Amino acid sequence: MQLDLNLLTALDALLEEGSVAGAAARLHVTAPAMSRSLGRIRKVTGDQILVRTGRSMVPTTRALAMRAEVHALVQQAHRLLSAQQELDLAALDRVFTVRWHDALTAACGTALITALHRQAPGVRLRLSAEPGTDDAELRRGEVDLESSSIAPALPDIRHRLVGRDRLVVAVRPGHTLTEGPLSPERYAAAEHLTVSRRGSLRDPIDDALATGGLERRVVAAGPTAAFALQLALGTDLVVTLPDAVTRAAREQLGLVTLPPPLPLPHVPLYLLWHQRYDDDRAHTWLRETATQTIRALFAPPAASPSPAAA
Repeated sequence: MQLDLNLLTALDALLEEGSVAGAAARLHVTAPAMSRSLGRIRKVTGDQILVRTGRSMVPTTRALAMRAEVHALVQQAHRLLSAQQELDLAALDRVFTVRWHDALTAACGTALITALHRQAPGVRLRLSAEPGTDDAELRRGEVDLESSSIAPALPDIRHRLVGRDRLVVAVRPGHTLTEGPLSPERYAAAEHLTVSRRGSLRDPIDDALATGGLERRVVAAGPTAAFALQLALGTDLVVTLPDAVTRAAREQLGLVTLPPPLPLPHVPLYLLWHQRYDDDRAHTWLRETATQTIRALFAPPAASPSPAAA
């Protein structure tokens, strides 16, 4: 059966007004047009809907039973098809999936969860491990927000640059590199560890060293920054990684941080999402909250008050 959903609007008006003329005036149509709609409604439902009693019309028993449900359906349809209303965070009930690399999750995950829960207690957050770039998951809606150091090439994947992180060198306390000035030659001569989900033993640092005629020895590749920092703490391996997103982890482990002895490219940090969420107010709120949370990492530390001010 093919149903004309416009009949729901007509039925709602007829049941609310209790007359053909009143329903016609409410919907700005002619009385004959509304009378025809009533005839079609009677045919579809198999019920008279409105019956004449003297000079007025009264709803049938079935019409009375369906009145509330019909009105609710019409109101729901109006909400679905009308412009988005203001976002009510207190009433928002939604699950978001955020896929960030492990260092960013460790640095910002707690702050993001806290901020979202404080504003919208009904929102639940899945912080997903980052298995690799998979634009298909963004396209399918399986991931709402993703981090990346590379801007996407596909036009339907939106992106926002939220920061640029500088690279630093992390070693265990007492490492030989902490003794005296760190030259490019001493840095290259040490044994190194890369961070790569795919196990790559080479990264842009090797290209920077090559421009100066140097080559380092990479003896291992770790899948996550957390693993790499733990390995650097227990060995003489040197790990070079982004500063802001690993600062808290390095300080907690007690690692020594050194500036690199040669110019190294900064690491951009992007947030990615699918274009279907451009006008989604709840997703916009998620993006803005995530952006503020991440950018707080790159803010300069607050200056301590001077003795005079104290």
